[in-house]
Amino acid sequence: MNGNSSSLEQPKLNLAAELILLLLNEESGYFYQVPGWSLSCALTGAALAELSLQHRVDTDIDLLYLLNSDATGEPILDSILEKIANEKTPRSTAYWIEHLSIHSETIIDSTLERLVQLKVLTHHHGDFWTLAPNSQYTNNIKRRIGKCIFANEIPEPEDAIIVSLCEACNVFRLMYDLDEQSQARIESICKIELIGRSIALAVKQNITSPLLRRSRLTKKIPSVALHKLPFNRNLRIGYIPALFGDLAQEYGPVFQIRLPFREPLYFLAGPESNRWAHRNGRIYLRSRDYFVEFEKVYGAAGLFPSLDGADHFQLRKSLHSAYSKNRFRATMGVILSEIRSFMADWKVGSTLQATTVCRSLLNAQIAPTLIGINSQDISAQLIKYKERALMTHVVNVLPKFMLNTPRMKRAAKAVNLALERVQSSHTPAQRSACPRNLADDLLNLHANNPQFLPESNLGFYFSAPMLASVYVGDALGFALYAMVSQPDMYNQISREADALFVNGDPDVEQFSSSLFDVTKRFVMECLRLYPIIPMSIRNVMNSCTVEGFELPIGTRIHIAQTASHYIDSVFPDPYKFDIDRYLPDREEHRSPGYAPYGLGTHRCLGANFVEDQLAINLMMIAHYFTLELTPANYKLGFDPLPSMSPNRKLKFRITEQRRELPV
Repeated sequence: MNGNSSSLEQPKLNLAAELILLLLNEESGYFYQVPGWSLSCALTGAALAELSLQHRVDTDIDLLYLLNSDATGEPILDSILEKIANEKTPRSTAYWIEHLSIHSETIIDSTLERLVQLKVLTHHHGDFWTLAPNSQYTNNIKRRIGKCIFANEIPEPEDAIIVSLCEACNVFRLMYDLDEQSQARIESICKIELIGRSIALAVKQNITSPLLRRSRLTKKIPSVALHKLPFNRNLRIGYIPALFGDLAQEYGPVFQIRLPFREPLYFLAGPESNRWAHRNGRIYLRSRDYFVEFEKVYGAAGLFPSLDGADHFQLRKSLHSAYSKNRFRATMGVILSEIRSFMADWKVGSTLQATTVCRSLLNAQIAPTLIGINSQDISAQLIKYKERALMTHVVNVLPKFMLNTPRMKRAAKAVNLALERVQSSHTPAQRSACPRNLADDLLNLHANNPQFLPESNLGFYFSAPMLASVYVGDALGFALYAMVSQPDMYNQISREADALFVNGDPDVEQFSSSLFDVTKRFVMECLRLYPIIPMSIRNVMNSCTVEGFELPIGTRIHIAQTASHYIDSVFPDPYKFDIDRYLPDREEHRSPGYAPYGLGTHRCLGANFVEDQLAINLMMIAHYFTLELTPANYKLGFDPLPSMSPNRKLKFRITEQRRELPV
């Protein structure tokens, strides 16, 4: 009996859902089958086979016939059925596989969405999936198929079709250890069902066709006119993500900049390329190449930003809880205390340099909560060393020897000092009864798997939280500018803060975004207008075609994921500061066009709590102080390298202390 009906508590899954579950590889968080044309053909074949099992269509080796055009009640199947019904001439199964597979993302997306809704799969940031806790679906399906292959059980029609589709994709060798006998058994199962045989044959024909598998080069990648760049206002003020928004609108989703005496620089920018990178980046792009020299600076190899595939997913899963909202909210008391302690020295009439103050304020919170140490005395050195390493080995705008100056050698010592502080403070005795933090998770992972996370990598990982204070601190600097320069927003945030803290600090259970809705949407708009990491660098590891433009193996591409933040079709009137973009009736951020945290598998782990942390810092400042820009006519400027930050001229003057800070 088919496993779909083995339990009354489990709703019936269609063939597409069962095929996806069978192909799920929990080690990598994605699928055994390469998620490109092959998966598209297989999922389309599964949908056609489902229509056949429901007696809507029939197929033979030559043609596919419509039997019944009545709706099935499943939107995807009904859409396919309608296309078949509207075709006046009977077509071959291969034709329909080819015709429908071009739009197969809809099948994949809707199937994955349904599996998540049924709590069969859990969806993780970066488009990773794992089997949901207590779900038995994957085990049941793999057990059924395994019995058919290895125990010679007679397969149900559904199982025979799934075997035929998997064999057409040549994926069984990745899932099972096959010998000649089991391979022969697979071949015999593939002959049982005429439906499965004909559809699998059509799938295999489409998979193996090189003309379908990869588009021919049909477009020449446009080149940016260099003589026009100096006249671009966004370039002149260092507003790099907005510059690439301009270029994407003029040149399209793929373009190149050809600088004298250098290799061409290739860029992806705009919502179409974002969507492609988000879905397909894991298959075609690799992050390791540009990061190798940076790793060597720290004496490390295989750091989180440079990992791809299963290794990246394994480390991401290991660190997920450290960056979860629950872990962040559990440290809320420490965060609030550190913010108040930091602001205790603020005096009316004094001036705050935005970049320095905001980075230090965030480091005062991040280092104690993530790695359990105070690092204010060494954070500046760590930041200088890391920024110089990026400028010399990643951005490549400074010669390599600039990292070996006496000043940089002194700064490099802070990395070992951070490592020593964490190791000396994270003994079992000292950590007894302490809430778990990122350092605990990293040390535990190193102890359990020292080959995967070697000791040589710990120096970078334990200095990384202080480096994160650069990015979050600069984001806070931009947000403070947006708040102070808009008195109405300042008043709304102040009122929300006063209400939040009216009875003292909120409990963890009370802490939710609903208590600071305006501030949260304000932060989201700041992250859109002023993204800190506007671009990602990748190398093409499998040749690919993006929106008709072919990218050969080895091409280094720059993904300007935040360029779409300034494109009117994604965000109407994009330079207008408008927090209502994120209200339920608009939700303009619900697409890959909103990408302040990056795209795909390398989406920032801190995205789970950065918005909340920025909101809390803004509200605490607004609750206790009134700030103004100095000079009053200051116009926002940008320092674009190595990441985007407010320029050093941004300063605030404290004009009022609204209430006393508790001792």
